[in-house]
Amino acid sequence: MVVLIKAAQLLLSLSLLVIIHEFGHFIFARIFKTRVEKFYLFFDPWFSLFKIKRGETEYGIGWLPLGGYVKISGMIDESMDKEAMKLPPQPWEFRAKPSGQRLLIMLGGVLFNILLAFLIYSMMLLAWGENYLPTKNMKFGIICDTLALNIGLQHGDKILTVDNREVEDFKDVVPEIVYKKAKTIQVERNGQKVDVSVPDNFVSQFIEKKSFIYYAYPFVISDFMAGYPAKEAGMQVNDRIVGINGQKLPFFDLFFMELKKHVGDSVIINVDRNGTLLNFPLVVPKDGKIGAYRKDPESFFEQKEIRYGFFACFPAGIKKGVTTISSYLKDLKMIFSPKTGAYKSLGGFIAIGKIFPSAWDWHKFWNMTALLSIMLAVLNILPIPALDGGHVFFLGFEIITGKKPNDKFMEYAQIVGMVLLLALVLYSNGNDIIKLFHK
Repeated sequence: MVVLIKAAQLLLSLSLLVIIHEFGHFIFARIFKTRVEKFYLFFDPWFSLFKIKRGETEYGIGWLPLGGYVKISGMIDESMDKEAMKLPPQPWEFRAKPSGQRLLIMLGGVLFNILLAFLIYSMMLLAWGENYLPTKNMKFGIICDTLALNIGLQHGDKILTVDNREVEDFKDVVPEIVYKKAKTIQVERNGQKVDVSVPDNFVSQFIEKKSFIYYAYPFVISDFMAGYPAKEAGMQVNDRIVGINGQKLPFFDLFFMELKKHVGDSVIINVDRNGTLLNFPLVVPKDGKIGAYRKDPESFFEQKEIRYGFFACFPAGIKKGVTTISSYLKDLKMIFSPKTGAYKSLGGFIAIGKIFPSAWDWHKFWNMTALLSIMLAVLNILPIPALDGGHVFFLGFEIITGKKPNDKFMEYAQIVGMVLLLALVLYSNGNDIIKLFHK
């Protein structure tokens, strides 16, 4: 069921994005009186699942869910319609239009994807507002993964600054370190300010590990699972678990990391109940759980909430969209830099699908859709033949030199671009499959 929910969200999101993208090309083509022969969601080699003709355009749904397309008369695209290009240009064809109109038709898809992301972010801010955990409000400090421990951070450290710059939102701490290649992290440790150096190869290590720091919070019991030993041992709701066998484990993550080492063993769970230390002996089940639910982590922190009115949500949504575009461009820069090793983490549809939540959540769905819309826009504007950016690149050559690349060259360029894209799709999805077998 979880797989179906994730797949349904992915399919709905990508379908919406493809339709909006192709509609951007379509609407500019119609504005400039350029004939659109086909408008398809998904590709339709050999046959389509559905099609209907309205005016000059055939609308349809293909069977291959790898995107979609509009077929514009007089344009060398993925349809590779060579016969039509042998005929003299007609007034309704793309190739007969002025360069400015052709540029807008090419950029229409990217423009509409960016506008869609801005609109989604704006409406999300209007409906749900913005909530985040200020770095200064992390009163319990951080939990460190192995990479954080290796560079000198410790469990319970409180992040003060990164390269002596304050970071307002805790979720921005890691991007601040990665994207700006920070040299130091300032933390409060046992009441003292400590400088932790960030090694030169941190980015490549982080990409390989994919984890670094998390916010720490105590393990306060909110409820119990039937058939597990916690309640039977005598623990109660609102008890705070603080250790195992006398070893101090003040935070939830630390407790469970240690508990996994004692599967099948008899242990003493140390509990703080209203200031009194109590001990509860039990045997740790094979699944490494004692059957106690934790209290909601967010209840321990003072979150910052910002609400937006109708007119304020739009500039805030655009700002959020621009920030997301900037972050994604930095991600791409790392992917294209071999020394970071980021290309190894490149994923396909399985990786994207996993990002969606296991239960339907409209807030997370729209947030992911906005992000994917920006990703689609940025990737499409790359100067690769067969992408919108490839067409824009050749048009730019035409505008600068005054010479249009000949149709035969454009055909070959389109083929090369399609081969590159196919190789990228195979590589990214192959990475997904390899990761499944290496789990």
